Amino acid sequence: MVKHKSGPSEWVTKMLALIRSGNATAAIAQIKAAPSAKDVAQLRVMLQLPNAPARHPNVDTALNEQVVALASPRLHRAP
Repeated sequence: MVKHKSGPSEWVTKMLALIRSGNATAAIAQIKAAPSAKDVAQLRVMLQLPNAPARHPNVDTALNEQVVALASPRLHRAP
């Protein structure tokens, strides 16, 4: 039986570290290649917490755009 850990995924943890380092450009690039809508949603929640890294407007915009992109139906998804 596999136990699921509670808390953020590994991708979210790495993204938080990247944002904390101040490298917003790299964070935006990684957000655009996010593994799933669930991961993007987790990152959005983590960025709302009181101990979250400093806010970057461009990162917030990229998160919002990626949520919309991942929610849209797709005719074909590359492997």
